[in-house]
Amino acid sequence: FMVNADGSLGQRNDVYCASIEEKLGIKASPTAVLVYGDDKGEVGPGAIGYLVGEENRGLEYMFIMMNAARYDVGLQGLGVSERAYQHAVAYARDRVQSRPVDGSAKESVAIIHHPDVKRMLLTMRALIEGERAMALVGAAAYDTAHHHPDAAVAKQAQAFYEFLVPLIKGFSTENSVEVTSLGVQVHGGMGFIEETGAAQYYRDSRILPIYEGTTAIQANDLVGRKTSRDGGALAKAIAAQIADTEGQLAARPSAAGQKLAKQLKAARESFLQVVDFVVANVKSNPNAVFAGSVPYLMLAGNLVSGWQMGRALMVAEDKLAAGEDVQFMAAKIATARFYGDHILARIASLRDTILEGGDSVSAMPLDAF
Repeated sequence: FMVNADGSLGQRNDVYCASIEEKLGIKASPTAVLVYGDDKGEVGPGAIGYLVGEENRGLEYMFIMMNAARYDVGLQGLGVSERAYQHAVAYARDRVQSRPVDGSAKESVAIIHHPDVKRMLLTMRALIEGERAMALVGAAAYDTAHHHPDAAVAKQAQAFYEFLVPLIKGFSTENSVEVTSLGVQVHGGMGFIEETGAAQYYRDSRILPIYEGTTAIQANDLVGRKTSRDGGALAKAIAAQIADTEGQLAARPSAAGQKLAKQLKAARESFLQVVDFVVANVKSNPNAVFAGSVPYLMLAGNLVSGWQMGRALMVAEDKLAAGEDVQFMAAKIATARFYGDHILARIASLRDTILEGGDSVSAMPLDAF
């Protein structure tokens, strides 16, 4: 309704809700189709709108909002993943089925004792912890960009934050589908029964790789604005920071730190190969580069998350040695080790897909699909 000069409600503005969409998930967050009238009278007499900000600066404003929204959707993926993980752990502790494969008990045990259930739960946990650390690092960079007194430091932090946004959004939301699917799998057949609640997380997560720009949109941004525009300079500067962490890990007395250093080094080198490929081919062979844009995003998100898990490992080892929060620190170390063995290990295959897979994407004639 329009508001009169005296504050009273006047005539109704020419905007109507035409329908409420029936969605796969997030049913408590209804999506509506709105119909606005126009001054031609084809729908109605015309809806009254108001200019927000200055004329011709709408796209600039939109991207400020969009970057914040993309970061927040990444956190939404992280949040639903965490809830699915908690739900799955609780069920795995409670559900008794089968004796241990190693013969350590003669009777059936809770399924959390079984190796594959541990693998699924640790995959969920490792992805969540890596993503959470990446999001926190991104938030810190944003704060630095907006509050640091040194303009050069602030500018550098802003560039780093902007590089991370498509990773926080794309990597975290794509993985939310994997994590919530694993949550259903941990429940077995009961995961498909609505009363357990596991299926809701799976359904609700599926919109997140679409919200505020699909994963391909995030990946195109990563390729174009964040990597090729400056010839890969920022990406390589980030890789140099990761190399510093590798050196610190390699100098640790622990076998876990030294192993993760090697795994992180291999992942970083794969990343640099991809960055060089993107920069060298984005103009001459754009189809090949953009065929691998989403794998590039997933590789970069995996690397940055793994980098943060390496940093966390060092802190956790030191605190554990000092007797601080022993159970938490031991779990952090175990999760970081798993991340290196099972999640960072995915990077090599992503690299090969990006460097070698572009031609096969375009090989299929369109009428053969």
